[in-house]
Amino acid sequence: MHNNLVIVESPAKAKTIEKFLGEGYTVTSSMGHVRDLEKKDFGIDIEKNYLPKYVVTPDKKKIVSELKKMAKDAQVVWLASDEDREGEAIAWHLMEVLKLKPEHTKRIVFHEITKDAITNAIQNPRSIDQHLVNAQQARRVLDRIVGFEVSPVLWKKVKPSLSAGRVQSVAVRLIVEREREIRDFTSESAFRVIATFLVPDDNGNVTELKAELSKRFETRDEAAAFLEKCKTAEFSVSDVAKKPGKRSPAQPFTTSTLQQEASRKLGFSVSQTMSVAQRLYESGKITYMRTDSVNLSSLAINTSKKKIEELHGENYVKIRKFKTKSKGAQEAHEAIRPTYMDQETVDGTSQEQRLYELIWKRTIASQMADAIMERTTVTIDVSTAAEKFIASGEVIVFDGFLRVYIESTDDEGQGNGNGQSIIPPLHAKDVLSMEKTIATERFSQRPARYTEASLVKRLEELGIGRPSTYAPTITTVQNRNYVVKEDRPGVEREYQVLELKGGKIKEQTKTEITGAEKSKLFPTDIGIVVTDFLVDNFSEIMDYNFTADVEKEFDDIADGKLVWNEMIDKFYKPFHEKVDDALENAERSKGERVLGVDPKTGKQVSVKIGRFGPLAQLGEASEEGGEKPQFSSLRSGQHIETITLEEALELFKLPRELGDFEGKKVSVSIGRFGPYVRHDNKFVSLGKEDDPYSVGLERAVELIEIKREKDKNAVVKVFQEDAELQILNGRWGPYIKYKKKNFKIPKSTKAEELSFEDCMKIVSAAPASKSTRSRKK
Repeated sequence: MHNNLVIVESPAKAKTIEKFLGEGYTVTSSMGHVRDLEKKDFGIDIEKNYLPKYVVTPDKKKIVSELKKMAKDAQVVWLASDEDREGEAIAWHLMEVLKLKPEHTKRIVFHEITKDAITNAIQNPRSIDQHLVNAQQARRVLDRIVGFEVSPVLWKKVKPSLSAGRVQSVAVRLIVEREREIRDFTSESAFRVIATFLVPDDNGNVTELKAELSKRFETRDEAAAFLEKCKTAEFSVSDVAKKPGKRSPAQPFTTSTLQQEASRKLGFSVSQTMSVAQRLYESGKITYMRTDSVNLSSLAINTSKKKIEELHGENYVKIRKFKTKSKGAQEAHEAIRPTYMDQETVDGTSQEQRLYELIWKRTIASQMADAIMERTTVTIDVSTAAEKFIASGEVIVFDGFLRVYIESTDDEGQGNGNGQSIIPPLHAKDVLSMEKTIATERFSQRPARYTEASLVKRLEELGIGRPSTYAPTITTVQNRNYVVKEDRPGVEREYQVLELKGGKIKEQTKTEITGAEKSKLFPTDIGIVVTDFLVDNFSEIMDYNFTADVEKEFDDIADGKLVWNEMIDKFYKPFHEKVDDALENAERSKGERVLGVDPKTGKQVSVKIGRFGPLAQLGEASEEGGEKPQFSSLRSGQHIETITLEEALELFKLPRELGDFEGKKVSVSIGRFGPYVRHDNKFVSLGKEDDPYSVGLERAVELIEIKREKDKNAVVKVFQEDAELQILNGRWGPYIKYKKKNFKIPKSTKAEELSFEDCMKIVSAAPASKSTRSRKK
């Protein structure tokens, strides 16, 4: 019998806590939530005040029975799940399922797994906070209601097997709206003028000084006219302004800022950041990773101060206490920081080490002195024109926190190219020698597509979601195929460059690649169609303010200011009426778009969402049973909103006949498993690099012959006794094929030496395969 049973969520956390608790304590894990709403039914009793119907999830039945036995033998059960709403709900569910008595049950919380934190928690237990539990229940119930009631509307009105989610659908809407902004964006060009001046010093050394013209010219002719003026101009310094400046460090990490910086600096996805941070937290290396607080404990500040003094000296210390500004910052008491500030690095995987180092640097930098700069701006007059050239530079006088850490931004690499150069010593009225002046055509930039991290930032700005919901939201929208994260190549663009050098203007046309995307979020066609349908029929749940207001109401429930089922009731009644109305009256939406008419046949060409995704349709279905329309799936990179009539007509050129080979026709088409060549009733897949719309007969014959050679080499042995028995070479070595079934050959056996009798023994000894029916079940 053990005196104390401590239950946490994960085995890793249990292992770390066990190190700090002495004898008399047994630490075990519930492996996360043990109960959830019923899946087979609605899971909520609407008539009984929205009472949730919880069941132990099938994968947790064994764990629950083991926990019951352990709890029965313990004098005190300590529920030590995480300190946020989700953790509070886990503790409550455990108390209910294990039928724990309040007098023998204690709830403890801590936001770091250290000896002091655990000891302090044991000395200060509390009871379960029902308000926090109710806030989590309200979120779970509301999300189930939205998903359960809206999804069938989508099945009936858009496409089977679709789903909706309260936060996920709003996140997809953000991505769809950004895509349309980009599509409707018209880029405008202007000429940017940069001059290079030569500045000699007292020793005869020459420094180059680059300065940009204060104006951009809208046309090539205006830029050329200005360069003409520069041919005879005198360039003189009219002003040198020096201003002291300073830069302050960023606040310590919250969940969303950690996700953003790990994305920008380490290339981590949002879910990857959270799983690596979870491992660091559970092994006692960092504080709790789901938080919107920027507060640091006095202990963390004092140990940071010592470390900074030790590494860089006293003048690099500047103690700061950060206050959390975000509304409803209830998830934890502290920012994400190392548990032991004196540890610059930790053991673990490469990912754990890199994320820890990022957290350590950010925390240390937050307690360091400001960086002191001197910013110099030089204004240069042009004697023949009103415009002026401006050169700016920045010198770091004292590096301060920059010695340790510089925060990244989403648009790095898109600066002015001129920025932080060092300005040589100059004075007013100095005459400068111009080496060259270049006018380059530049284009206005379209809005940026979201990365996972910038979407998190936007959700946080709008007040949608909380630290615990960002990562699951982004994962869900991708899993549902409403959004894809991918790289896309840019397109080639021409631009004009005019260069004035040695009194002559040289003009040339250059090319550049523009619009290339890396790890950006794009809406799929189905994501766009579903978003439009939901906005038209469920405007309230798709409204950004409504979604943010619901989050505030969850916060009010957590604070005990609002009764959770009253909040649900206020939402449910009008919402349910909308669902009924949409089922009855909403128009079916396939995102259909008519592109025009096929000039050859006179038939209408349209695009829409089909059962297996976006497709083009040639002709219209007639009720009289006339000629049926033709269908063709859209190609990769084609989209319902942007495809042209010409591109759609190309899709109906398949199957294409390529010619004859060995007296039989060769054709190419696209099937369920991708593009293929057909010859003599046999099918050969095209390679990834082959385009079915342009591949020729020569390449098709090459693929047919490669397949024949491969098939020939695949046969190890055939038998006269039974033509259906073969030994074949497969991906993982030789195997026996008999009557359309495959059988393993023992590793110690040489396949080519097997006789007919040997093979039949292997076939008859093989276990009966499980029926597909039981497997599905």
